[in-house]
Amino acid sequence: MALEDRNRVVILEDRVENVSGAEFPMSFDGQETAFNMESFKDSFDIRIVRVTPTDIEFDLIGVDASIANALRRVLIAEVPTMAIEKVYMINNTGIVQDEVLAHRLGLIPIKADPTEFLWKHDGSVPTDQNTIVFRLDVTCEANRAAAPGETDPKKKYINSSVYSNQLVWDPKGDQSVRFESNPIKPVNDEILITKLRPGQTISCELHCEKGVGKDHAKFSPVATASYRLLPEIQILEDITGDDAELFRSCFPDGVVEIVEERGVRKAKVVNPRKDTVSREVFRHKQFEDKVRLTRVRNHFIFNVESTGAIPPETLISQALDVLMEKCEISKAALAAAVKSGEEDE
Repeated sequence: MALEDRNRVVILEDRVENVSGAEFPMSFDGQETAFNMESFKDSFDIRIVRVTPTDIEFDLIGVDASIANALRRVLIAEVPTMAIEKVYMINNTGIVQDEVLAHRLGLIPIKADPTEFLWKHDGSVPTDQNTIVFRLDVTCEANRAAAPGETDPKKKYINSSVYSNQLVWDPKGDQSVRFESNPIKPVNDEILITKLRPGQTISCELHCEKGVGKDHAKFSPVATASYRLLPEIQILEDITGDDAELFRSCFPDGVVEIVEERGVRKAKVVNPRKDTVSREVFRHKQFEDKVRLTRVRNHFIFNVESTGAIPPETLISQALDVLMEKCEISKAALAAAVKSGEEDE
């Protein structure tokens, strides 16, 4: 089997073939498939496709699915952020119970650089190096300026809804100097925390600590982190005329276009990465044996949406640092096991 064929997941009308990889020694007679660092360097690549303030799309090329999935899991669970960990409730006369209110507060993403803070371990006291303090003091009262008969709570009352922008950062130590150019605050100002009515009050002090998603989802820096294999559409025989139009309609917009060559209109694949691999094309007999759908096994299209606590491009860099650190730990453990085995002999 040719390397290119081995590296393709084949999509058929009623099944998917060549799903499992076989890139390990002794899989194929006369072919060297053992891992080689030089060949890996030649084939490995990361291509940034799109970056926005909250999203990033990039291609991870030349790695096994285990590596791609490890990166995804690190993004979700092992890149640290700052989040509200302790809520000291001074007064809460609203309808939402203390525990539920504390949980809602904890899920508000906090825009703060976690690399600027130390880990707060059990038994250690809060300091300006490991803790961020916010205060929330809100009281609802009737709006005397509201029109008679007003029914809209936002106009009838003051502070009828409590939003994340009402969290007030209380700098400790030298934090006001350290973060003068980038003050610490919630990522989004319009996250609804609770609702109040006249006479109801919330007063509390909030402590943010450094943590990771595997301890609690509130520390996860991503809203979503997913990947998919790069689709590949091979036209084996020219598809022309009305068939070309039908062929184009079998795929999402932008995947296939109609081009004219020597006066003949024919279908041409222009952007297969937009394809959702619906297999719609297999419903039409006229395309039988004219098209081959595959996915490239070692080409992963990543889509990562940050919560906003960490810029997405920084998030990827930090995730790779964590992944490399885990590799170093594994190498050290393996070396220690080998040395122990040799000593036992």
